[in-house]
Amino acid sequence: MKARRYHWRAACALIVGMLLVAGLARADDRTEIVSKSQVALEKLRHHAKEIDKLISRASGVLVFPDVVEMGFGERGRYGEGALLIKGEPVAYYASAGAPHDMTTEGGRKVEVLLFMNQQSLVDFRNTINWKIGVSERVTKVRVDERGRLETTSNAPPVLGLSYNDAGVLGNLDLNGTTINRIAR
Repeated sequence: MKARRYHWRAACALIVGMLLVAGLARADDRTEIVSKSQVALEKLRHHAKEIDKLISRASGVLVFPDVVEMGFGERGRYGEGALLIKGEPVAYYASAGAPHDMTTEGGRKVEVLLFMNQQSLVDFRNTINWKIGVSERVTKVRVDERGRLETTSNAPPVLGLSYNDAGVLGNLDLNGTTINRIAR
C-alpha cells in the first residue's frame, strides 16, 4: 500500500513538473517579441544617448531583447528577436552562440545588430545560417562613460552591441553567433 501511494505521488509530481516546464518553455509570439524589442531599444537609449543617430541611418535593426545563457547540456546562449525596418517588424529570427559565462542578471542580455546599408541587409536576409564573423564582419559599438558611441571603423556595414541592466557590454564577442529566420 505504501509503495502504491509513493508511486502515485511520484507520478503526480512528475506531471506537475512537466506542466511547469512546458509553460516556461513556451516561445514568445510575434506581439511579445515586438513589444520586448521596442522596450529593449528604449532601454538602450538610456545607456547610449547617441544610438538614435545610428538607428535612423540604419537600413534595418535586428533586436534580440532576451538572450539567455544556458548552463545545461552543451551550454550556449539563445534568443529570439525581430528585424525592424523603419521601426516596423518585417521578420523574426533566432540567435544562438557560445556562452559568455555572464554572472549578472542570470546571464540575460540584449543583442542589437544595425545594418548600415541596404546591401548588408539584403545579404543578411538572403543567407541561411548567417554567422557573425563568417557571413559578415560585425563592428562592435562601444559606449563611453557619458553615453557617447565609439566604433573602430568609419563606415562599417554592420554594427553590433549588447547590453544588460548594468550597461553596454563592450567586452563581449558576438563572433560565432548564428542567426536564422524563424516562423512566428
